Amino acid sequence: MATISKAEAVWEGDLKGGNGKMKLGSGAYEGAYTWKSRFDTGAGDGFTNPEELIGAAHAGCYSMHLGNQLDKAGFKAESITTSATVNMDAGTITNITLDTEVKAPGIDQAKFDELVQFSKENCPVSKALASTPITVNATLK
Repeated sequence: MATISKAEAVWEGDLKGGNGKMKLGSGAYEGAYTWKSRFDTGAGDGFTNPEELIGAAHAGCYSMHLGNQLDKAGFKAESITTSATVNMDAGTITNITLDTEVKAPGIDQAKFDELVQFSKENCPVSKALASTPITVNATLK
């Protein structure tokens, strides 16, 4: 089953003085971005950036994929919480780290580690970012 997701961005002005807006086709999110929100990690100006959205997409995709793998293996995930850290240097995303905490009663560490690795390699966003090093730090609670 093929799905199509859409998003759009509008940028106005030059690189450092301009600003833009990104929005999801579903209407679930719309946010502004600027040079400062993209390259000054301490900006905290309430604006977003493309890398932050990539991180959110990756964390969401990974959590869903891991939940599905747990279910297929006969374990019910009570919760999966994933945060993503997207590192960028000199205009290139250099690596992504996913920190995941999972509450899934009954699963042993070896099986958990196997499913964590499988999801790292096979969630659709991980596949799309295959040229970027991805690290997963997963904790079973």
